[in-house]
Amino acid sequence: MTHRWQVDEREIRRHEQRRGRRHAYEHLDPGRTALVVVDMVPFFVADNGFVRGIVAPINDAAATVRRLGGVVAWVAPATGPPSPLDDEFYGPEVAASYARSGGAGPIPDRLWHELAVDPGDLFVEKRAPSAFFPGRCDLHELLSARRIDSVVVAGTVANVCCESTVRDARTLGYRAVVLADATAAPTDDMLNATLRTVYRSFGDVRSTTELAELLGGGPA
Repeated sequence: MTHRWQVDEREIRRHEQRRGRRHAYEHLDPGRTALVVVDMVPFFVADNGFVRGIVAPINDAAATVRRLGGVVAWVAPATGPPSPLDDEFYGPEVAASYARSGGAGPIPDRLWHELAVDPGDLFVEKRAPSAFFPGRCDLHELLSARRIDSVVVAGTVANVCCESTVRDARTLGYRAVVLADATAAPTDDMLNATLRTVYRSFGDVRSTTELAELLGGGPA
């Protein structure tokens, strides 16, 4: 399954009038760019055809970023007991299910088995929807140590953890891009609402076929 993704034409025209171009970022320094892949664990992948459909694009994007000298970071949900607030908000059964969603063991072993991970990639846990929320994930510190200033976000769920990650990345001063065909949600409408929000206020929206050129590596 693949999403029928799009960015609202009204938003595109508005930004073209404001800045004179369709995309916020026409080039990213590949050596200072990280592909951040969010929550591609069996809990989210196994039963959602849209999420299974982004495995190949994510693998392509990861290969492109590595080839051009960037960083690939895999982010998994931390496993632990649910908080009292989660129990209250979701109900105990659902809260416990989410608390176990990240699985157990080394992070590479917890990712969906068809993902092409590399030992040189970064592997981090997050204890919040966003991979950049202060104190809830080490990703910002790890990327800062590598002088990363741009992030390309992929994974799932688009309208929850991916969007939260993009919002906080922008707040922390990163250039943020969402790979539309490597990001998934339960429905097209949910994904496209996130793409519109990101494009309007927080970052850019691109496809995996544009990634190599965006990073200065020429057409894919």
